[in-house]
Amino acid sequence: MHLRLSPCIGMPVVEEGTEDFLGSLSGVLIDPDVGRIEGMYVQIPGFFSQRELFCASQDILRFGTRVTVRSADAVCPQEEFIRLESLFRDPRTVLGQRIRTESGSYIGRCSDIQFETGGMRLEWIFPRRSFRWGLALPVSDIIEVKTDAIVVRDSAALEKEIEAEPAADEQTSVQSVPETA
Repeated sequence: MHLRLSPCIGMPVVEEGTEDFLGSLSGVLIDPDVGRIEGMYVQIPGFFSQRELFCASQDILRFGTRVTVRSADAVCPQEEFIRLESLFRDPRTVLGQRIRTESGSYIGRCSDIQFETGGMRLEWIFPRRSFRWGLALPVSDIIEVKTDAIVVRDSAALEKEIEAEPAADEQTSVQSVPETA
C-alpha cells in the first residue's frame, strides 16, 4: 500500500491481538542514504507531559485506520536501538529539508513524503514553497541528501516546473473579446 505521511500523523498505534492503544504516530526515521523508513516515532500521552518512543519498521504489521505493531514491548525508547544509533544522530533529514537542483535552483522544502508500507521504502517527496505545493519528485531523481539540502537532478525538476507554468499562465491570461450585436 502506498501512503503519504501527513494523513498518518496522529494515527493511533495499537498492539496486535489486544488492540490496546499505545500512542499516536508522530513521525518517521528515514535513512537518507537508501531511502528506507527505519521506524516510526510514537507519542505517548501523559497526564502533565508526553513522551516520544520509537518503533522499528520490522515490528509494524499493518497500516489502516490505525497502525498495528507486534507487541507493546516493540514501542520503546530510541536508546534501546543500538543498530540505529548513528542514524538517530545523523544531521541529514528528509522532511523539512530544502530541495534544490544540481545547478542550485531552489525548489522548496520537503513537506511530505509517500512511502510503500510493504518494504517501508520512500517513493516520492513533495516540495512546498511558501503556501504553494510544488510538483512531486520521485526518489529516483534524488542525487544526494546533504545536511543543508536534498539535491535532485536538474532535468527532472526543471522539466516538471516548465510543464506546469504554461498551464497556469493560460488560465490567468484570459483575453476579453468585445461583444458584437
